[in-house]
Amino acid sequence: MTQSTASDQKEQTSGTQGTRKPDDHGAAAIKRKSKNESKHGDGDDKSHNIPVSIAAMLVTLGVVYGDIGTSPMYVTKALLAGQGGIMQVTEEFILGALSLVIWTVTLLTTVKYVLISLKAGNHGEGGIFALYSIVRKYGKWLIIPAMLGGSALLADGILTPAVTITTAVEGLRTIPAMRSLIGDGQTNVVIITLIIVSLLFAVQRAGTSKIGRAFGPVMTFWFLFLGANGLVYVLGNPAILLAFNPLRGIAFLLSPNNHAGVMILGSCFLATTGAEALYSDMGHVGRGNIYATWPFVKICLLLSYLGQGAWLLANAGNPELAAIQDLNPFFEMLGEGMRPFAVGLSTCAAIIASQALVTGAFSLVSEASRLDLMPHMQIFYPAETKGQLYIPMVNNVMWVGCIAVVLLFQSSAHMEAAYGLAITITMICTSILLFFFLHNIRKRKIAAWIFVIFFVALEGFFFGASLTKFFHGGYFTILMAALIMGIMVSWYNGTSVERRQATLLPIRSYLGQLDSLRNDETYELMSDNLVYLTNETNTNYLDRDILYSILDKHPKRARAYWFLNVEVMDEPHTFSYSVETFGTDYVFRVHLYLGYKVNQRVNAYLRQVVSDLSASGELPPQTHEYSVYKKPGPIGSFRFCMLRKMLAPESDVDSRERSAIALKYTIRRFAGSPARWFGLESSSVFYEYVPLFTKFKEVDRMMRIDPNTRP
Repeated sequence: MTQSTASDQKEQTSGTQGTRKPDDHGAAAIKRKSKNESKHGDGDDKSHNIPVSIAAMLVTLGVVYGDIGTSPMYVTKALLAGQGGIMQVTEEFILGALSLVIWTVTLLTTVKYVLISLKAGNHGEGGIFALYSIVRKYGKWLIIPAMLGGSALLADGILTPAVTITTAVEGLRTIPAMRSLIGDGQTNVVIITLIIVSLLFAVQRAGTSKIGRAFGPVMTFWFLFLGANGLVYVLGNPAILLAFNPLRGIAFLLSPNNHAGVMILGSCFLATTGAEALYSDMGHVGRGNIYATWPFVKICLLLSYLGQGAWLLANAGNPELAAIQDLNPFFEMLGEGMRPFAVGLSTCAAIIASQALVTGAFSLVSEASRLDLMPHMQIFYPAETKGQLYIPMVNNVMWVGCIAVVLLFQSSAHMEAAYGLAITITMICTSILLFFFLHNIRKRKIAAWIFVIFFVALEGFFFGASLTKFFHGGYFTILMAALIMGIMVSWYNGTSVERRQATLLPIRSYLGQLDSLRNDETYELMSDNLVYLTNETNTNYLDRDILYSILDKHPKRARAYWFLNVEVMDEPHTFSYSVETFGTDYVFRVHLYLGYKVNQRVNAYLRQVVSDLSASGELPPQTHEYSVYKKPGPIGSFRFCMLRKMLAPESDVDSRERSAIALKYTIRRFAGSPARWFGLESSSVFYEYVPLFTKFKEVDRMMRIDPNTRP
């Protein structure tokens, strides 16, 4: 039993009729929806756009750019380590490496993601699953890059909080007083990191908007800090601007003086690891606010890289700096008086970097659930914008994963070795899906071919360069991605098998049997009202399993049968319902249309629906003699039946399909309780198992023998 969502159903209400904000009394405010009210939305992305404003741009800076905004803390450090340290610094190395960084950020982030990917939104949502939902009709095989890319991005999202926060905390060692306090070992660093990571995931329930408003000013100041410090050194050595020449990067990449060889691209790629999260977070902040803020962010980032390069040129061959283990130019270029402030600010920025991946993960999992690639989970919408959501289970899983990463790798140097490999897979998969978007939807056929050839080749180089990280820590993200991919494949295959056997039956054909059953006193009365929750939105049809449960699995006698569906609407406060009686007073097909901000207290809402029908005479009075009240009401008892499908050993299904179903049901057990999601914890709920396949294998007939003989 799942709820429908307006994103993956074309025929949904626009929420413009029969909507109002529910008051604190919940069901007392629900409005009945007449049959002639429209259930169709136009599916226009414009209805989901978040207006561009100063406040929204601050939220964007606080939510979207954390990951890519903290790259200056470790990109130059990684490049320097790959070259052999500060004693190997030359003008050719600095200008060449910076050129590669600048054009990596420009091509992958600005061109691919900001200028192209953000145009591929699905009802305002971004990310690889939103992109897949747009282009999936152009090839069944496209599910493969969608699942592969989504799995890799989620795996990388688990690593990001650990690596960025650990890097920032290690910056404390650049302050003499703090170095003496925390020592050279990693124990204290790990403890501080674990505390910060735990606090980060604890505040996610507050919602993206509140977090963004708190983080936005901090990130604005962070980018100004990056740009200002970098600008000081750029003005001192304007020749560093020659790094904007792409030929410098190409020449150094092929130069014998490049000690890292083509593997230098793996370090350069770290400068753009937040690009995919930028696309995934589009639903949280809106496309326009990303367009408005990215130029400012990019300028500040490039100034920081150029400033670090100028500082390295000024200090090339410095023996004192060469003696520092894991030299980080980002912190060392600052004066000792500025360093404590910089470490504190960078720690805040690292926390915000983690936030960008966490919010992106929420969006990805939400999209995956709508596409039936993952189990449906409880989702909260803390803000007025539907794109800003919170998924408790995802939050908890990522928290446990980050804790495991910190405890496993201990230091940022080890984590950086694992960082970035998985995200290159995501980028390649996104490029493939974007090709179909440009080619089939935008009808830019030549441009689409140029795009896919160029970017798949470019990202292929980055992937090859990052493969050297596999045995140094990259295996962890690959294993995590494989685990998530396994969950998606299992869920997808299991759902496919279920769909092949699903049968919808017309309700009207069974009204006679239901009428006879409710009046058949040879069966015990189970309840006055028997309620089934269904995910089928077609009013006139029901899943065969529901009717099988009522009629075949020990007939369930009730005075009234209720078949109820919940649809989550795009408007935040939609609060209405429709009901079809089929001309009877004992069968009711109810649709609850609830805005995404409305708590899904199905029990309370259904009681109001029943009260309305009782008052109108559509439901006969359900009298009962006993009550704590002096005058019993006209409404009787309720029982809610939650169906669980079960694969019987005798089912006529091959071993591959049996395994797919078994894996799906195993995953579902960990996804949470739908009874709790729908507010049925205190209701009379019972679970019933029905066979997934009603067709059983044929068996040979047994031979009857005399009771006094043995075979």
